Amino acid sequence: MTKIIDATGKACPMPVIMAKKEIEANHDSFIITVDNAIAVENLKKLAVSQSYDAVVSGSGERFEVRFITDGREIPETEMIVLPDSSATIWGTGKWVVFMGKDYIGEGDYELGSALVKMFFYTLSQADDVPESILFMNSGVKLPTLDEQVVSHLQALEDRGVKILVCGTCLDYYKLKGDLKLGEISNMYDITEKMFAASKVIAL
Repeated sequence: MTKIIDATGKACPMPVIMAKKEIEANHDSFIITVDNAIAVENLKKLAVSQSYDAVVSGSGERFEVRFITDGREIPETEMIVLPDSSATIWGTGKWVVFMGKDYIGEGDYELGSALVKMFFYTLSQADDVPESILFMNSGVKLPTLDEQVVSHLQALEDRGVKILVCGTCLDYYKLKGDLKLGEISNMYDITEKMFAASKVIAL
């Protein structure tokens, strides 16, 4: 019986992450149900990248995307094996994320706030995670006031990612007592992390 995964009502990138987990489990065939055309296109791209065929049916508010492979064993270079909860913490890369504000991009703040939540969730599910995440200016509102982001940061910290939060910025916004995780840091330590990194992603 083909497994059906219900991803209706779930915002990007959740449907892709759910499908990716099925691929990582080496399932030859499964179906993802979604409720928007953008998710369908993202799932089709994932299927192609993982050597699956994607057969789409439905329209409007319900689509079914069937992932099918010819039964061949997926090469190890294409597979990402997730450890179970008892496994050793995954490694971290020699790169850092710099958050200088509490949203992503420019334009609508509400959209930018939703995007930052999606970003940290996606990052928490990735195999290659940063060595450090650095928060400055209004970015310090994320590890203090945003419970959803805090939960994703906790998952990253549990995997060895260092969370550094600007102490001066916390004082400015009167949030030092609200810090949920990570360590209070300073400009010197934060810039040292940036200089030592192989790349810095600033959002």
